[in-house]
Amino acid sequence: MTVFSELPGGATAGPPAGWQPVRESDATLVSQLADDLARRIDEQGMRPGTRLPSIRRMAEQAGVSRFTVVEAYDRLVARGLVQSRRGAGFFVRARSNPLAPVNRGAGGLTVPARVDVAWLLRSMFRDSVPGSPGGAGLLPADWLDPDLVAGAIRAVGRSVRQQLVSYGSQQGYLPLRQQLASMLQGEGIPAHPELHLLTTNGVTHGLDLIARLLVKPGDTVLVEDPAWFVFFGRLATFGARVIGVPRGPDGPDLARLERLAAEHKPRLFIINSVVHNPTGHSLSAGSAYGVLRLAEKHDFMVVEDDTYGELHPGGAMRLAALDRLNRVILVGGFSKILAASLRVGYVAARSDILQSLADLKMLAGLTSPELGERVVHRVLMDGQYRRHVDRVRQRVDEARRECLRRLQPLGLTVEHEPQAGMFIWADCGRDSEALARQAADRGMLLAPGTLFSPAQQPSRMLRFSVAMVDAPQAWDILRDLMGPGSARNDAGPLYSQA
Repeated sequence: MTVFSELPGGATAGPPAGWQPVRESDATLVSQLADDLARRIDEQGMRPGTRLPSIRRMAEQAGVSRFTVVEAYDRLVARGLVQSRRGAGFFVRARSNPLAPVNRGAGGLTVPARVDVAWLLRSMFRDSVPGSPGGAGLLPADWLDPDLVAGAIRAVGRSVRQQLVSYGSQQGYLPLRQQLASMLQGEGIPAHPELHLLTTNGVTHGLDLIARLLVKPGDTVLVEDPAWFVFFGRLATFGARVIGVPRGPDGPDLARLERLAAEHKPRLFIINSVVHNPTGHSLSAGSAYGVLRLAEKHDFMVVEDDTYGELHPGGAMRLAALDRLNRVILVGGFSKILAASLRVGYVAARSDILQSLADLKMLAGLTSPELGERVVHRVLMDGQYRRHVDRVRQRVDEARRECLRRLQPLGLTVEHEPQAGMFIWADCGRDSEALARQAADRGMLLAPGTLFSPAQQPSRMLRFSVAMVDAPQAWDILRDLMGPGSARNDAGPLYSQA
């Protein structure tokens, strides 16, 4: 039975026949009507220009309200199936031929001639890559708590109206800054919500603002080696000279840091002090005091990246607490622990730097979106955040221990066991970039060590995400890539200790 009668010359099609609304269905009446009309338009291939029944006639024949029909027609317009002509009604649109799918090779991954940061980022953020937990920097959705975030979104939607259609504050949503100040003060960091805190669109945005403010072409910026690879390229675009300082289990090599600082007079030293990416280590007290002593002696600022700090079990040594925001700028966020789509971060800095960062934030993109900031504030205010962090940390710790247990029989060694966090920094015994290309050919994403050094020298190291513990296909691929010595048994020590 047809829904429309196709009439020549753009005539009006007939009303629906045989369709009945299902009142007790999970789908709304709007969804039911829109989906039925879309299906019949597609199946019957109605000629472009055919006019749909008027809203009044459709409502009478379908047994629904006019508001239901209006919304259903609007959804068809949004899908590109129908177009609205003012004063004339709704008409079937001409449909173009569907675009051919792009062939991305095995497993959805292209195999690069050289593994670089751009390729890794593109691959990490592709919709579906089998085995991708090996190289991805995100926790699986089912390890987090989407219901916690969804509940906060609903609560925010019920409580605000006009604020959602206005620009937010230059420094960010004040109640969130107040909540952040309370949390940081609990860690010994003297952050005032109006003098020392600025919200950002995630940690990357905060680091970008700091570099824009403090780094000029020709300046030297010291970074850890290994360290988070994304910012190496960002600093280079500002004309900075990026030099690596070797990072050990307790912190940076202080003797090398002093030599480099004396020679190059750096503007900044960027350090991931707590739950370091990619090694999972945290600063010892001696290293923390040493870094601050050298910063004072050689007159450079320290940017403390606290992206993964929530994954530490507690009592971590933070430079911002020791320094009291004098030479240290702290950057943190919530994307890793709450939801990647919540691009909410913050910068804590002394008041003169903070105001300059706030002005730069306005010039670069006006305010940060207040909706996400309100959602994060709601999560923090409701008192569930701390329990959520504890649950996520426990899941990550269990996965990390299991991954360490599985990696050793495959011929991968971990010189120093990570203390916390979602990454394992392992020696594969060969050129890790070549291994990453072979993995990409099999559809698995691996992050080779060469990317984590500003020198980009060949490396035997690989960064694994503990999320791969739940990806059997990734383990099968890795076992094949590591060769005949990759046993299936679980015997042997967790890691090799140097």
